[in-house]
Amino acid sequence: MINIEKLTIAEIKKGYIDKKFTVIEIVSAYIDRIKRLDPKINAFITLCEEMALKEAAILDDKIENGEEIGQLGGIPVAIKDNICTKGIKTSCASKVLEDFIAPYDATVVKKLKDAGAIIIGKTNMDEFAMGSSTENSAFKITKNPWDLGKVPGGSSGGSAAALTAGFAPLTIGSDTGGSIRQPAAFCGNVGLKPTYGLVSRYGLIAFASSLDQIGPFTKDVRDCALSLEVLQGNDPLDATSVNDTATKDYLTDLDAGIEGLKIGVPKEFFQEGLDPEIDESIKGSIKKLKEMGATVEEFSLPITESGLSAYYIVSSAEASSNLARYDGVRYGYRAETFEGIEELIVNSRSEAFGKEAKRRIMLGTYVLSSGYYDAYYKKAMLLRKKIKNVFNEAFKRYDIILSPTSPILPFGIGEKTEDPLQMYLADIYTVNINIAGLPAISIPCGFSKSKLPIGVQLIGHHYAEKKLLQAAYNLEQSLGVYKDIPELKGVE
Repeated sequence: MINIEKLTIAEIKKGYIDKKFTVIEIVSAYIDRIKRLDPKINAFITLCEEMALKEAAILDDKIENGEEIGQLGGIPVAIKDNICTKGIKTSCASKVLEDFIAPYDATVVKKLKDAGAIIIGKTNMDEFAMGSSTENSAFKITKNPWDLGKVPGGSSGGSAAALTAGFAPLTIGSDTGGSIRQPAAFCGNVGLKPTYGLVSRYGLIAFASSLDQIGPFTKDVRDCALSLEVLQGNDPLDATSVNDTATKDYLTDLDAGIEGLKIGVPKEFFQEGLDPEIDESIKGSIKKLKEMGATVEEFSLPITESGLSAYYIVSSAEASSNLARYDGVRYGYRAETFEGIEELIVNSRSEAFGKEAKRRIMLGTYVLSSGYYDAYYKKAMLLRKKIKNVFNEAFKRYDIILSPTSPILPFGIGEKTEDPLQMYLADIYTVNINIAGLPAISIPCGFSKSKLPIGVQLIGHHYAEKKLLQAAYNLEQSLGVYKDIPELKGVE
């Protein structure tokens, strides 16, 4: 029997080369595990069993004939349900799109397929990617595989939980204000938010277009580097895509060491509100980095708290505009009872949108309204420019900025649903990175006394993913905690 829950992408690829197992055996093992365990975890909205097994058979034939199968050949991948997949339901975990079958593949899905990856299913999320706990899905609440009473983080909680539970060796999420990094920290895996524009957003159903970015969840940093090589690159279908058409190499020199690397630690990230166990774990990571030859310095990054306000104004304003298209007229959910076009729109949106989506739409519409545009949205955009400048100045002195990923440990299901402000404050270390369009990675750096994962966040300058991945890889190898997997008590 194959222990698939422990296998990395690199190990599966080697297994195919060494003829230890076939692609059908690997895909079947993942599907069986999902069917057996996911009813308790709720990581998936859609399972693509038939399609995945057909693809596996085709790849096995290619291997048998000595043909090239691609960088991710035979690797099962789970995709967040706000990324379009041709012929597969793409619901955004919302009643609005519960029957929507995407007519095309998102660019990242096309790139994954071209690299030989097999789409195994679509993962649960907060509705339209709005939330930090995956409790805002219209269909189910995803649970943290380390403790089924805790949330997996959000909004990409389904993708994070699926990876941790051993349902796929690679999952894909989207990150608007921490939606990859925070669930990666809560679930104890590697989560990367690339530089804005490095990975195409074509086919990603938008929440906040100027902040959204697609990225991978993996078991270790090497797998993350390999996945980014596949996902990255210019896309003529995305106007915000990077202009550089050259494919960057992130795997070479990954283990080159970090001697002389300059790392800045913002003192504002270690003030009131940070869990003491997280504080201790992050300081342990800093000690390891120093032992490996990096220079670590404390400095001031005085935009931390104000950035949170700017983020929620800008993201809600963009969400309000992006979600205006779901009106019950053209596609998506339509109310059954109405008199006239206006009532159709009101009833359709009232019935189909969840509480959090409505909250963001209302806030966004308010800050964009004529009487309040200058007071809120315009000021938030000015602050956004200032945040970018503050980070640019910091990167003149440092190669990497280090911080906790989240100020709190995974919290209980239902614990914060009635206090959205507390939920929003949990994003304090992640949102500024999206505002500035920077790359950042969360890797596991330890566990609390109650065996809950803790993540450390490393932030890089624009398009400095290679340096960022090198630092993350060396720290990961030194800490060694990434090899731990949950026992899934109460699931098996």
